[in-house]
Amino acid sequence: MAIKIRLARMGAKKQPFYRMVVTNSESPRDGKFIEILGTYNPNAEPAKVVWNPERLKKWLSTGARPTSTVQSLIRSSGVLKETA
Repeated sequence: MAIKIRLARMGAKKQPFYRMVVTNSESPRDGKFIEILGTYNPNAEPAKVVWNPERLKKWLSTGARPTSTVQSLIRSSGVLKETA
């Protein structure tokens, strides 16, 4: 069972809002998840990213793999310097 950190889409049609969740890689995109780590709102100007850095560090240290999109959000937000 591989653990991923990925985005789960929320919000209305044409107004996406994303939760950054820890989930089993085999679960559906908006399906069951283990924990919510933060949110990403691309509609805000500028785009707003909110994280829980302690929980993110914990999951990365236990071997959870972020998707490429989540990895770029981590880098751009500057939450963790060591994952950049």
